[in-house]
Amino acid sequence: MTRDLSPTSAHAPAPAHVPVFGGARYAGLDGLRAIAVALVVVYHLFPAWWLPQGFIGVDVFFVISGFLITSLLLHEAATSEAAGRGRRISLVGFWRRRARRLLPALVTLIVVCGLWAWTIGGDVLVGFGRQVLGALTFSFNWISISAGSGYFDAGTPELFRNLWSLAVEEQFYVLWPLLFPLLLLIPSRVVRAGVAVIAAAGSALWMAVLVSGAVAGGAGTGVDVTRAYFGTDSHGFGILLGVALAFVAGRALRAPTAWMLRPNVRRGVTVLGALAVVGIVAIATVPPAPDTATFPGALLVACLLTVVAITAGAWPGSVLGRALDLAPLRFVGQRSYGIYLWHWPVLVLLMAGLSIAPGAEVPLAVGLWALAITLLAATVSYRFIETPVRRTGFRASFAALRARLSGAPAGRFATFAAVTAFAIAAGATTSAIAIAPDETSGAIAVEAGQQALDAAEAPSTSPTASPTPTAPRVKPPLAVQTGDEPVPGPRPTPVTGDQVSAIGDSVMLASAPGLMERLPGIQIDASVSRSLNAGVGIAEAQAAAGQLRPYVVIALGTNGPISAQALARLEQAIGPDRHLVLVNAFAPRDWIAGVNAELATFDAAQANVVVADWAGAAAAHQDLLAGDRIHPGPT
Repeated sequence: MTRDLSPTSAHAPAPAHVPVFGGARYAGLDGLRAIAVALVVVYHLFPAWWLPQGFIGVDVFFVISGFLITSLLLHEAATSEAAGRGRRISLVGFWRRRARRLLPALVTLIVVCGLWAWTIGGDVLVGFGRQVLGALTFSFNWISISAGSGYFDAGTPELFRNLWSLAVEEQFYVLWPLLFPLLLLIPSRVVRAGVAVIAAAGSALWMAVLVSGAVAGGAGTGVDVTRAYFGTDSHGFGILLGVALAFVAGRALRAPTAWMLRPNVRRGVTVLGALAVVGIVAIATVPPAPDTATFPGALLVACLLTVVAITAGAWPGSVLGRALDLAPLRFVGQRSYGIYLWHWPVLVLLMAGLSIAPGAEVPLAVGLWALAITLLAATVSYRFIETPVRRTGFRASFAALRARLSGAPAGRFATFAAVTAFAIAAGATTSAIAIAPDETSGAIAVEAGQQALDAAEAPSTSPTASPTPTAPRVKPPLAVQTGDEPVPGPRPTPVTGDQVSAIGDSVMLASAPGLMERLPGIQIDASVSRSLNAGVGIAEAQAAAGQLRPYVVIALGTNGPISAQALARLEQAIGPDRHLVLVNAFAPRDWIAGVNAELATFDAAQANVVVADWAGAAAAHQDLLAGDRIHPGPT
C-alpha cells in the first residue's frame, strides 16, 4: 500500500535537490544514542552515581526517533517524485521495516526473561500476563496506566516497565505515516516545522496540566504523575520536536549551502553542539522535582538541547559529529536498542533472585553484574538476531534457519539447540503467564489485615450491638516485690488489648490479624500510605472524642520523613496520663534512617515515651516479611 503525496502546488523540490540519504547516515546520531542509553542505564543500575535525573535519556531517544523517521519519509517521498511516480511512501514497507527492527529483539527478551522469572516466581511475576500483552502490542504505557502502576514507585517493579517508551515510539510509527501526507500539502518547510512545534508545545502543556493536578491532589510522584509521564499525548513533545527539525533542516544537512561550510560557522555550530551535549548530561545530575519544574520543564529543556546536538553533529564538517562517531560510542549506539531493552528486566530479576527488596539501593556488585549481562545479551542479540532479520527480512531469515537445520552436522546441532532452547523458554513464559499472581505478597498481606479489621468491626455496626465502652485511663503500676528478684526494680505489667489504641500505616494494617490475636480488643486505625501528620490529626480527634486509650501505639514512619514538630503535637494530643509507644520503621527507603534517628532522639527526651524496635526485629527476620521487605508476611 502506498500513499500519493504529490503536492497541489508548484513548490515541489526539483530532483537535483533530492538528498542522498539511502544508505547514508547523519553523523553523530550513534554517539547521541550511546549517551542517551548510558544516562538511563546509570540511572537504573547505579542510582548512587549522581545521575538522579538520568531518565531524560529517554527524551533524547524520542527526539532522535522523530528526526530520523521523518527524514526517512521525506527521502522516500522525494525519491519517488524524482522517479516520476509522484510523492509516494509505502505504508506497508515502512511498517515492515519497523517490525524487522523492533520485534526480533523484543520477542527474544520476553521469552528469555519469562523463563528466568518463571524459575524465580513470587512477586516478580505479578501482572506478567498484561505486561507481555502490552509489550507485544506496543501499548505497555496505556496498559500500565490503566493498571495503576507507577514508573517512580520503586515498590512495584514491573519486569518490563522500561517498555513504556518503546510503546510511545511505536504508536508514533503507526500514526505518523498516516498524518505525514497532510503536512506535505503545506508548501513551506518552515510552516510544516511550525505546526510540529505547536503540537509539541501543546503536548508539553498537557503534561504540565496533568502534573499540576497531581501535585494539587497530593499525589506527588505517584500514579497521576506517571499518567503524564507515560502518556503518548502528554509525552510526545520530544518526538514532535525531532519531526520539526527534520522538516526545517533535514535536507539542508544532507545538501548544505555555501554559508554552512564556512569555517567560522562550522566552529560556532560545533561549540554550540558540544555545550548542548554537556547540558544534557548536566540536567541528568539535577535531582528531579515532583512538579512541573521536571515534568515537563527539565524534559523539555533536554529535548531542545538534543535538537541543537543533532543539528551540530550532522552539520557538514562539524568536529562534534566526528567526535560522537568515535568507535566506542558508535558500538554502544548501534546496540543501544538492545541495551535499553535488557538492562531493566535483568536488574529486576537479579534483585528478585537475590531476595533484595524492591526499592532498596542497588548494591554495586549487582549493578555491575546487571551491566555485564546486559552488554552480553545486547551484543548477541544484535549480532545473531537483530542484524540478520533487519537485512534480509523474516522470510529469508526463516529460510536460512531451515537450511542450517539440514546442513552440516555442526551447524545443524547448534541450530537445533538454539531452536530447542527458544521453544523451552517460550513454554516457560506461557507457564509464567498462567501462574502469575494478581497482587504482590505485600498487597495480599495488607488486604488480609483490612479484611480482619472489617470482620472485627462488623458486630459494632449492628443495630442491636451495644457501643464498646471506653477503657478507663490507668497508669501502669510498679511490679509487686516478691523477694525473688536479684535486683529490686519495676517489672513489666501485662497490658490487655482493651487498653491499647493503635494508629498506623499499611505495615500495621498487615499486622492487624496478629495484633488482634495477641491483644484481643485492641483498637486499630490503620491505612495505606498514611503519614505521621495524618496520624497526629487522628490522635487529636480520638482524644477529643474520649476514644483514646491509656496506651497509644503509633507506627507511621514508612511513608516519608517525620519532624520533631509533628512528634511534639502528637505528645500533646496523647497527654500526660497516657503512655506513647512509637514503633520505628523498616523499609528499603532512603528516609528510614532519619525517621528512626528522630524517634530515638524524641524518646530520649520524654519520660512517658518508648520506642518499639520493629526495625531490629524485622531486620533479623527478613525471611518472614512479604516480598517487598516492608510488610509482615503471614508467618
